[in-house]
Amino acid sequence: MRISLLITTAYGMGGTIRTTLTLASYLAREHEVEVVSVNRHRDKEFFPVDPKVRMRWLVDTREGARAGPLARALAGRSSLLFPRGDRGRGAYTLRSDAALWRYLRTLGSDVLITTRPGLNLLAARHAPRRVTRIGMEHLHFGAHRPALHQAMLRTYPRLDALVVLTEADRADYAKALPRGPAVHRIPNALVMADLPRSRMDNRVIAAAGRFVAVKSYDRLIRAFGQVVAAFPDWRLRLYGSGPEEEALRRLVHELDLHNHVLFMGRTADVEGEFAKASLVALTSRFEGFGMTVAEAFGCGVPVISFDCPRGPREIVQSGHNGVLVPSDGDDDGVPAYAAALRRLMEDGELRRKLAANALVSAADYDIERIGPRWDALLAGSRVPA
Repeated sequence: MRISLLITTAYGMGGTIRTTLTLASYLAREHEVEVVSVNRHRDKEFFPVDPKVRMRWLVDTREGARAGPLARALAGRSSLLFPRGDRGRGAYTLRSDAALWRYLRTLGSDVLITTRPGLNLLAARHAPRRVTRIGMEHLHFGAHRPALHQAMLRTYPRLDALVVLTEADRADYAKALPRGPAVHRIPNALVMADLPRSRMDNRVIAAAGRFVAVKSYDRLIRAFGQVVAAFPDWRLRLYGSGPEEEALRRLVHELDLHNHVLFMGRTADVEGEFAKASLVALTSRFEGFGMTVAEAFGCGVPVISFDCPRGPREIVQSGHNGVLVPSDGDDDGVPAYAAALRRLMEDGELRRKLAANALVSAADYDIERIGPRWDALLAGSRVPA
């Protein structure tokens, strides 16, 4: 079977990129697989991918890439093809419109898997009907803008299947899309065999992801600032980059935490860094799945997360493999989060207990367990729970 996975870019460091490459590598065991990146902005993929997977791109946006006058002119104009309402629309231009249109209309694969709402809609509208079209949703239905909801209601029934990450999402999308398509819950996957294990003896809290408003790292920094005086040998390490970085650095300076909060930059080895920690922190306002949680669990590290919509509450069992903190409390939930940090920072025995349970929980997200669900979907069989 020839399978194509279409993504905005395969060359960044986001969770969708990583899980797409993990899925492609698994499917390449039995199928002819390609990952098609609409944009290519760097020479090498940030995350590993099996060499059997063919990597393609439609628009080369690397510095110095050759482009004629028409291509340069089109690259400076906003997309007309990519659906309005998709928050990723800024990555698309008239140049990518032309490339996407050609790609979809001439697609020779048996299966097309698309990885965000705008691409799902384009596949439903423009990919050949003989191609099995599977859309993936990484956000809960309520996170999308109303204009996108209307487009989904009109167009998603043309898809052959829709894959979501949580059971709550499956119920929501199935209710919102009574005319179809069939909605399946298949969580994101880890490659457990490759993951290092934490010894749980470093006084380090780690957090990783894009420095954007929805991740609300400011809440994490403020919560850590409320307890660090009692635990002066602990450090908070932040991995990533993004538009909020300067504001976060100013906050660290204002709270005089520069000796305790460390900006570590981006890393391709998130799990390797998590394995150096004894706690992983998640303070997002919403998460489609919470891949950070699964990655931390795979390294045997417990997670403290706000109980945000949607993914963390399906993965974290508070008091068993981590701690869920209500996000609607006083002062934006910061005091409650600080209390959870304090409890685990002062109790090594509790941390190790949660860590052991986290490692067991991670097995549910191993690619060897998740992959067969994709096999069943592609074979037209019932997807196991």
